[in-house]
Amino acid sequence: MSKCLQTKDLTLAYGERTIIDQMDLDIPKGEITVFIGGNGCGKSTLLRSIARLMKPKEGSVLLDGESISRLSTKEVARKMAILPQTPVSPEGLTVLQLVKQGRYPHQSWLKQWSRKDEEIVEDALRATGMEEFRDRKVDELSGGQRQRAWIALTLAQDTDIILLDEPTTYLDMTHQIEILDLLFELNEREGRTIVMVLHDINLACRYAHNIVAIRDREVYAQGKPEEVISCELVKHVFGMDCQVSSDPLFGTPLCIPFGKGRCILKPVGVTG
Repeated sequence: MSKCLQTKDLTLAYGERTIIDQMDLDIPKGEITVFIGGNGCGKSTLLRSIARLMKPKEGSVLLDGESISRLSTKEVARKMAILPQTPVSPEGLTVLQLVKQGRYPHQSWLKQWSRKDEEIVEDALRATGMEEFRDRKVDELSGGQRQRAWIALTLAQDTDIILLDEPTTYLDMTHQIEILDLLFELNEREGRTIVMVLHDINLACRYAHNIVAIRDREVYAQGKPEEVISCELVKHVFGMDCQVSSDPLFGTPLCIPFGKGRCILKPVGVTG
């Protein structure tokens, strides 16, 4: 397995509270990796540290074998793009102005704005369905439209590695699938490494090559969804009883949680 991102003895903390404890993690190159786990388990914190937005208490993050702390901010931005959970844009910025910011890591006093930059920005707008909103102010958009504008910015950065923290936030079901399909196609067509945090375990199973389940400040399980997702994992990681079956369309694991609801057919094992 070729690795582009690794953590070595990584410990992350907020003050005295340890979030991730001495984690060793290998993220495969050219695949889609999804972090899953309960609320507060450290998924987003781990993603921020990998993106060098949070300094480790101990240990290191390696990018192509080199400690990310030794790289310049611009060098990291040319290799890796991140979409945080709640990004904020300057007031009055249009969608086009926002997406153009994705090209700034590629600019210098020797290399100014070019036709290629323009084409990449247009491709990003088109891919996210934001062409018609290009002249709209970002703060006037709906939550879903705003999220797609930020994803367009991330795509415009044109990096081999894309990190996304809950990219389907604020999106309805149709747009969730559109965005995840878009990321899947980028991976399939261009071999980009995608690392995401997702709350929906079924969507994670459908789109991920590699699942990383986090529990108790460490990696509980890692591997292909069909190899690691089980009733036992869901119980230990999420504290939830469920049945795991096969998705009838994709053959990937499908988690059906137990709980109350209108029941047409009796659940398996229920009598009377």
